[in-house]
Order: sequence, then C-alpha cells, then structure tokens
Amino acid sequence: MFARFRRKRINPVLRDLLQETHLSVNDFIYPLFARSGEGIREEVASMPGVYQMSIDEIVKECDVLKRLGIMSIILFGIPDVKDSVGSDAMCEHGIIAQTVREVKAAHPEMFVVTDLCFCEYTDHGHCGVLDPVLETVDNDITLDNLAKQAVIHAKAGADMIAPSGMMDGMIQAIRGGLDSAGFENLPVMSYSTKFASAYYGPFRDVAESSPSFGDRRSYQMNPANRREAIAESVEDELEGADILMVKPALAYMDIIRDVRENTALPLAVYNVSGEYAMLKMAAKAGVIDYDRVMMETLLGFKRAGADIIITYHAKEAAILLGK
Repeated sequence: MFARFRRKRINPVLRDLLQETHLSVNDFIYPLFARSGEGIREEVASMPGVYQMSIDEIVKECDVLKRLGIMSIILFGIPDVKDSVGSDAMCEHGIIAQTVREVKAAHPEMFVVTDLCFCEYTDHGHCGVLDPVLETVDNDITLDNLAKQAVIHAKAGADMIAPSGMMDGMIQAIRGGLDSAGFENLPVMSYSTKFASAYYGPFRDVAESSPSFGDRRSYQMNPANRREAIAESVEDELEGADILMVKPALAYMDIIRDVRENTALPLAVYNVSGEYAMLKMAAKAGVIDYDRVMMETLLGFKRAGADIIITYHAKEAAILLGK
C-alpha cells in the first residue's frame, strides 16, 4: 500500500486549507533611499523600479505604500558631503534624521526603521573609522560612533534601529547608548549574520557606497561559514538584539533555517539588490514568469523561517496578494 498524497491536492479549496506557509503584506519592509533636494526621483539603472528620492518624494511614496497596505520602511541615506568618519550620519541635520522627522510628521502611523552604518557616509566607503595601520575598520572607535548615530535617529523619531556594519559588540554598544539616552523601549533589529556577498552590487549603485579600496571581508562574514553564521546571530541575541537578520537571503536558505532553529527571537531576511535585479533581468529576457518566481521566492524565505522580509519586491507582491 502506497501513500496517496495527491488526495489532498486535487481539490483547490482543500489545497488552500492545508497550505502550511503563508505570505502577507504585513511581512514586508520596503527600502527607500533618501537624498537632499526637491522633486528628485531618479531610477537606478541596475535596479528597475528602485529610486533615489528627495525627502518630499519619499513622503509621497509613503502614501502609495499605505494604499498597498505596506506600513514599514527602512531608510538609507545619500549625503551631500562624505568624510573619513561619516559625520552626516551623526548629525541631527543629516539626511536620515531629516527624512525620519518629515516622514513621521506626515505619516505618524508609518513604522520607520533606519539602517545604521557608515558606508554611505564615508569618503572611503567602509563601514566605520579606518585603522590606518591595518587598513580596515577600527572596531571599537566605530562602536562609539554607532551609539551616537543610533541616538540621533531615535531623537528624530525612528521606530526601530537596524545596525548593519557587522562590528563586534555593536548591539551592546547601541543598546547601551539608547538606554542611557532614555530610549530603552526602542527595538534593535540586528543585521546579525551578514555575508561578504557579491549579491550587493546594485545596492552600491543606488546607495553610492562602494569601497574606494579593498573590500569588506575583514568584517562581513565568509559565505562558506555555517557554524560561524549561527554564532554571530546567537551573540547578538545575548547582547540585547530584539530581532535578528540573515543577509542575503536567496543563497542562504540553510542559514535562515539554522538561525531559526537556534533562537526564539523574530527573524528577518534581506532580499538583496542582486537577487531583485536577477529576477528583473530574467523577466526582461522573457525567460521566467516574473510574478510567479517572485512570489515563490518570497514564500521560500517564509518557509525557511523568516518572520520579516526586507524586499524591493514589496509593492509588486502587495498588489498580487490583494487580488
């Protein structure tokens, strides 16, 4: 006697009743890229449908997102001036602080997450203050600056801080800075397992954050390392992270599942720029059913263990989910 699994698949209503994993518009955080000026909405060639926007355009974009049911955004900044320490990121008049204030004034119900790093703000494109001898980021000096940056974002009205620089001890430093400034109730979503990935290429176009020399392998994770990936996220939980993250997502489904099985904390994934661009280019070439592949990919992240998906597909997926 063999098992007849198909009995449960023939009727479409029964198929829906028995579906184990579900995708919802509430799962999504949508990335937005802010720059100074007015009326600016510049599409990025390597990421069709993704734009650098002035703050007034971001405020308008939030109207679109709300109509689609997307109530969470993550902000990245493109400053006018970059320097060796990323001063704009630690200034109350910096691009992200200004954007947070104006978005929250216009859309107080929008949940605003801020990416916390320095690669977009430094003239060398690395994620903190450089150690001139080792020619890599000075971890401990950067921790102090991350704490300052977090407090600036909190004072501007951010609803959650998301540190992405992969500095050792960053969650402890940020949590300490926030608590000391009276923001003990502000959650921290850590990019806790972030790999030194080739999938980030298009993001560096939109965020203008490519390193001027070398790469980020001295602080981002080796894509070959599984046990270390788990240890990184477990450590951030111990330091006080409220939500963990795996980045990228598509090539790291095993890591998503590993982290999921080693923590009870909520888990986010970042469906990164290269993953997005590949689907867009494949659709343009006519080799995939774009909508089906996109939704299957997002569903796969949920099945692997993700609670939250940061994705450039959020608007398109929300439209399909609403049909």
